[in-house]
Amino acid sequence: MSGIETRSATKVRVLVVDDEPSICRALAIALSRCGYETLTAQSGDGALAVLQSRHVDVLLVDFRIPDLRGDALYELAASMQPHLRHRTIFMTGDITARAQELIEECRCPFVRKPFDLALVTGAIAALLPRLERISA
Repeated sequence: MSGIETRSATKVRVLVVDDEPSICRALAIALSRCGYETLTAQSGDGALAVLQSRHVDVLLVDFRIPDLRGDALYELAASMQPHLRHRTIFMTGDITARAQELIEECRCPFVRKPFDLALVTGAIAALLPRLERISA
């Protein structure tokens, strides 16, 4: 992964990808308050730009992004940073057949919109190895 900045030694870095600015903002605030370093992107292209330049510990992605579906972004992200294959959380307001299939294949957790922030932070903590967990 040459050219990708490594993660901070003290904070877990979470990339939130959602085309709704209010969701990005709310999650960035909540996750920062829990001690996570939070990056946001409101498009698939924006997320790919972040993934090309920065190490991300956890990917939190909406299934429905106008320029790139969440499942396609997941595959690209995992090819760029392989650990994301098992450290991705999907957000969705509805579960399509394709979304259900992907969730079953990758065994990635998902949260339904509207969501409780405690569920999101709990899902992030559950993905991280014990030594990297942040106590909220």
